[in-house]
Amino acid sequence: MKVILLMATTLDGRIAKDSDHFADWTEKADKKLFVELTKRAGAIIMGSKTYDTIGKPLPGRRNIILTRDKNRTSENPDLIFTRNTPQQILNELAEEGFEEVILAGGQKVNTLFVQEGLIDKIILTVSPLIFGKGLSIFDENTALKLQLEKVEKLGENSVTLHYKVIK
Repeated sequence: MKVILLMATTLDGRIAKDSDHFADWTEKADKKLFVELTKRAGAIIMGSKTYDTIGKPLPGRRNIILTRDKNRTSENPDLIFTRNTPQQILNELAEEGFEEVILAGGQKVNTLFVQEGLIDKIILTVSPLIFGKGLSIFDENTALKLQLEKVEKLGENSVTLHYKVIK
């Protein structure tokens, strides 16, 4: 199972101003890339705060939402609320035939996956904004070694960086 972390960040490395900040600050080309990659994978994993800012399941994809709230449930087979560990989630997806999954945040969920050594690739869109404060991709105790695979201009003012995680 290949895990691809797909995030947008500002020039000062922020993924949001706070945990309730809706990600409407990226260019259209970034949104198009997000849809393309998540639909190709067929499954997306995110935390409950990230899901709540979106407000609904993303169509055409399995939406797996990590939550500690055991009361969150869904009748929709493409919307799964889970308290399982990252590895358990990946094992279940692999059993269902998925070969890759997009990890889409937020900071706490990204950190859980990196702590278990489960992220294989990071695709990061750098947007031409500076928030000055806010959430980072991972918490402050995270360290990773990366290998740059590709840099692409995306839209008019953004770039997308493709990194392989060195394990």
